[in-house]
Amino acid sequence: HLMRVLSQAGKFGKRRTSLMNSLEIWPDTKVSIGNSEGIEHDVKQILSVMSLEQKVGQIIQADIRYITPDEAAEYFIGSVLSGGGAPPNEDQYASLLDWVSLADQYHHASVKGGSPIPIIWGVDAVHGHNNLYGATLFPHNIGIGATRDLELVRRIAEASAVELAISGIKWSFAPTLAVARDDRWGRTYESYSEDPDLVARYAAPNIEGYQGLPGTSGFLANGKVLATAKHFLGDGGTAGGIDQGNTECDEATLFALHGKPYVDALRAGAQIVMASFSSWNGLKLHGHHYLLEVVLKSKMGFDGFVISDWNGHGQLPVVSNEYGVIAVNSGIDMLMAPEGWRQLWHDTV
Repeated sequence: HLMRVLSQAGKFGKRRTSLMNSLEIWPDTKVSIGNSEGIEHDVKQILSVMSLEQKVGQIIQADIRYITPDEAAEYFIGSVLSGGGAPPNEDQYASLLDWVSLADQYHHASVKGGSPIPIIWGVDAVHGHNNLYGATLFPHNIGIGATRDLELVRRIAEASAVELAISGIKWSFAPTLAVARDDRWGRTYESYSEDPDLVARYAAPNIEGYQGLPGTSGFLANGKVLATAKHFLGDGGTAGGIDQGNTECDEATLFALHGKPYVDALRAGAQIVMASFSSWNGLKLHGHHYLLEVVLKSKMGFDGFVISDWNGHGQLPVVSNEYGVIAVNSGIDMLMAPEGWRQLWHDTV
């Protein structure tokens, strides 16, 4: 299935040799977060007794507007999300207590049957906890980038993490590490700069502000949340600035312009990477085994998990019941399926 998709996406077979010969471009990030033998043992033990249905549920993320806590428990769903404009009960004035209450409902439902894997809630908090009424909001990345103030970047991430954590959220879909190369791109405001070196400088203080310093007692402690380095890779470099378009360049240029920020993000301990809607030379990132598995995970040493963007797997050039399988085989670890989570679950099982 994978090779058929790669072939459909355009000339992958002809490029494969040259791609593999370019692997040395990508550095080993020497990620500073070591594995715990105890945790690894526990994970293997849990996996050994999980059913196929449970495993499939764990790699699906649904939007809170389309799934109840009881449904999440029934289908063993691993994560829920709030995209932009998705507060609890679709009430834009939902209080902090409303957020905490819903977080508790999802959590308790996910473990009430004895499951040792509680659900995790992720939020699009790209300039503060912008879904929470009354939260502290900050300028978008384009404004922060203009300050050249790395400490300010860290403090904003720290403040955002606290407000997320106290509302029951454990995961932020930030920071965006796009390097916008064409101002016609509609999401240019989400980019710190057109300069990849400057964007790279902002990566570490962002990740550390959200998560804490790896190797210290403050890492993912109270008041800290998981960060997401996104969107891997080349989202800001599409031809003509077309959103979700095609980044056309050789591999050396791809790294030089768009890959550098991820080196710093991974070295700072980023636990999650989000795949880009865009393509590289005609091949969708959500189906790009080489960039996700070979480059990101094997060569660069990323040991966290890769999540799809909003139904990004649904853009792959395959029949609908193969979306999830192809994406997972390409390196996606969790499928963001906001509305279509139930059908995805059935198709994958």
